[in-house]
Amino acid sequence: MSPRVGLNAERITQAAAEMADAIGLDNVTLAAVAKHFGVKDPSLYSHVRNLRDLRTRIALQAAVEMTDRIGVAVQGRAGRDALIAFANAYRDYAREHPGRYDATQRKLDIEAIADAPGAVRSVQLTEALLRGYDLDGPELIDAGRLLRSTFHGFATLETVGGFNHSRETDGSWARILDALHLLLTQWPTSKQVTPQ
Repeated sequence: MSPRVGLNAERITQAAAEMADAIGLDNVTLAAVAKHFGVKDPSLYSHVRNLRDLRTRIALQAAVEMTDRIGVAVQGRAGRDALIAFANAYRDYAREHPGRYDATQRKLDIEAIADAPGAVRSVQLTEALLRGYDLDGPELIDAGRLLRSTFHGFATLETVGGFNHSRETDGSWARILDALHLLLTQWPTSKQVTPQ
């Protein structure tokens, strides 16, 4: 059987995603993916346009995987329980799939993500979590940015070995989530914020 039989965008994306987790997203090239399938580089071009297209496909696939995991984790939960479930699912995915997670953090073309299921689901899950804290409008957006910054920062630093202290990261993570819960329950409204 020829190695190119059954080659399609989904198989190429899956192989590239697995490579990204193993060797880092920046090391995934069309040449490396072609070699994985035992074909020449031009054989991929009927399935993916270029490396940017392939990385976008990895990001979109990863976003679906990650939001599916978060959705299952938060189902039937609210408040602190939902926050902890959401955060743990986020962190676990980033640690287990560092290359795919990296792809989700890269800037993508607006057209590529406008109606992408993972992007839409991410917004829905975040909004649902924060509405459980009675946040809406600008407060919801600001709180969402805080959560993303915290989760992303922690997961990224942890993945690259950025925490070189004797204290286990799980203990710090638990305290951070407790602090976030407390902050979200006492979130200042725009009327309470002092202008600079």
